[in-house]
Amino acid sequence: MALTIDVNGEQRVVEADGETPLLYVLRNDLKLKGARYGCGAGQCGACTVIVAGKAVQSCDVPVAAVVGKAITTIEGIGRNGQPHPLQQAFIDEQAAQCGYCASGIIMAAKALFDAHPGAGETEIRDALARNLCRCGTHHRILRALRRAQERMAR
Repeated sequence: MALTIDVNGEQRVVEADGETPLLYVLRNDLKLKGARYGCGAGQCGACTVIVAGKAVQSCDVPVAAVVGKAITTIEGIGRNGQPHPLQQAFIDEQAAQCGYCASGIIMAAKALFDAHPGAGETEIRDALARNLCRCGTHHRILRALRRAQERMAR
């Protein structure tokens, strides 16, 4: 069935069963590879995108559930070759080792900072509770998020 979804500010028509996970539509149909397949059960956060202002695990959301809602992927946050402050902070702090989790963590943090720009350490940690990093760069990730938060507050 033809479904129209709003991805990164653009209306896109996709041919998909309504129960198809959003992640599959983003990666396979729209060729947006930033959201990654990790666990397929909404447990690891590698596939996190923002839907209607909230961080969601796209592997666990049927595409029909997002029709009429704004979807933002990692590809939609930088502009004109300029990384978003969260992306730049990850680069500056070398927060990603393998990088598999990075886009999901950045998107979860973006949703948090958009809703709560002054989020504290506990709120940041809570927002990232569903995002796993197997490389163990948690300290660098938190340092990058605090750096980005400062930049975004200016």
